[in-house]
Amino acid sequence: MLLPMAQLVTRVDDAMAQAVDRLVAEGVVDSRSDAVRRGLELLVDTHDRAKIAAAIIRGYTLVPPNDEEALWADDAAARMIAEEPW
Repeated sequence: MLLPMAQLVTRVDDAMAQAVDRLVAEGVVDSRSDAVRRGLELLVDTHDRAKIAAAIIRGYTLVPPNDEEALWADDAAARMIAEEPW
C-alpha cells in the first residue's frame, strides 16, 4: 500500500542541477527527486542525531560519571578494542 506523499517544489541554480544530473547519470541516485529525497533524509537524520548527542552531553555535564564508572567505561572500551580483528 502506498502512503500519501507531499510534493515539495524548490529551485536550485544551474550548477546544482548539473551536479544532481551527474549523480543520476553515474547511477548514484535514480532521479532528481531521489537525490532531493535522500538529501532531506540526511539533513533530518543529521539534525536528529545532533540533538541526541547534545542531550547526552548535557546529561553527562549535569551528572558526571564517578571514578568507578569512568574506570568501568575505560575497561570496557579497552576490551572492545582488544576483540577487534585488526
